[in-house]
Amino acid sequence: MAARVLIVDDDPVQRRLLENMVRKFGHEPTLAESGEQAAAMLLSERFDCVVLDLVMPDLDGFGVLARMREAALTVPVIVQTAHGGIDNAVSAMRAGAVDFVVKPVGAERLQVSLANALERSALAGELARTKRAQAGTLTLRDIVTRSAKMQTVLRNAEKAAASAIPVLIEGESGVGKELIARAIHGQSERRSRPFVAVNCGAIPENLVESTLFGHEKGAFTGATEKHNGKFVEASGGTLFLDEIGELPMPAQVKLLRAIQEGEVEPVGGRKPVKVDVRIISATNRNLIDDVKHGRFREDLFYRLHVFPIAVPPLRDRSEDIPDLVRHFLARIAAEEGKRVRAVSPEALALLARHRWPGNVRQLENAVFRAVVLAEGDIIGVGEFPQVTSQVAQGPSSDLPHIASAPAMAEAHPLHDGHVPQSTHGMLALLDAHGDVRPLEEMEYETIRFAIAHYRGQMSEVARRLRIGRSTLYRKLEHLGLDEQPKEPA
Repeated sequence: MAARVLIVDDDPVQRRLLENMVRKFGHEPTLAESGEQAAAMLLSERFDCVVLDLVMPDLDGFGVLARMREAALTVPVIVQTAHGGIDNAVSAMRAGAVDFVVKPVGAERLQVSLANALERSALAGELARTKRAQAGTLTLRDIVTRSAKMQTVLRNAEKAAASAIPVLIEGESGVGKELIARAIHGQSERRSRPFVAVNCGAIPENLVESTLFGHEKGAFTGATEKHNGKFVEASGGTLFLDEIGELPMPAQVKLLRAIQEGEVEPVGGRKPVKVDVRIISATNRNLIDDVKHGRFREDLFYRLHVFPIAVPPLRDRSEDIPDLVRHFLARIAAEEGKRVRAVSPEALALLARHRWPGNVRQLENAVFRAVVLAEGDIIGVGEFPQVTSQVAQGPSSDLPHIASAPAMAEAHPLHDGHVPQSTHGMLALLDAHGDVRPLEEMEYETIRFAIAHYRGQMSEVARRLRIGRSTLYRKLEHLGLDEQPKEPA
């Protein structure tokens, strides 16, 4: 799973060497040629790790570490220097570095150091995110995604956060609607005030009004004391009404009045109570259909549906799966006290093939179960038996067949002894780090597979690939394939 690594070194040769190594490890390197530039980048961008030279003109490595401390940045730092004295190592670690390497660092040493630092980074990030969620200060930057569809969601949510406009978050169960709501609140002017979440579908029908609007002592049997209700609890902050479509009609009438008038009427109360609440609601139902069939009030729908945000299901943003897995793995492994540090490429490919009808919540539960089952530090396909069983029953026709490269070293060897990484109906779309592989690389494997499958009959290969033979030979030459054609005599 690719991580963003900031490389800071004033020596261009060292920067290039480190860049090549980091990219070879499957991560995304970003370069800074001075301490000042690095400090500015760390304040404006998100990085998972920093490889920092200690000796630089102007602002040196120790200066960068000091700037990071002042800004309360928790990004793990690996420092490097040509001077490997114990004093420098101790000083760097005291200044906040997590590891220390001596120039020129070897690839194996750097890879181990990066792996340890990234594991620490993931755990620290999860702990910080959990604290922010509990404190009501979670922001949209805390949402784990690299999907273009989700970027649109986050842009809209950011606009909503800058206003008090009512928001309706739509999406299937488990896509993270409450997370979006919490992030909107945490990024709004009300972030220091309460965020109160209510699952409207989980409240008994005879207690809905009391739960939302409160009740006076003695208002009904069992009302032994006064209860303020969720609207009063959330006053000054945000009230999140999850599964809003489950509200019964009488409660919908009172909710509409509460939104319109800015006041609620407690059950058994003699006068209304003023409230200042920002409403964010969510539903996994089609409220327009509910309105048409008389199950939801039309006037309430238009009060809530002022700024709709539709969250796509996980099957439509499978590129998020590797990062989500890493996110869940770090937290769950720490909670369970297990030394599990990664998910194998084969397992990631398996997870990418599944449709996830329960969305992100189902993925989280699958990772939880895998961590509990894991006996080593790497989670493999064997730790996802339920997913394996469901995928084996046959993926839906609208999904590509995805597999990882190591999982497909079988069948159809070429006449030169090499084995293509494709099998019947399968192609490795993800690399060992969970990222989409380059198109040219997949084209290379497709052609090698076709040559093996049709036993070197190049006319048949060209026909099945729907390209001319001359085009096929040009591609063979460009891709460095030296297959000898076996045409019929």
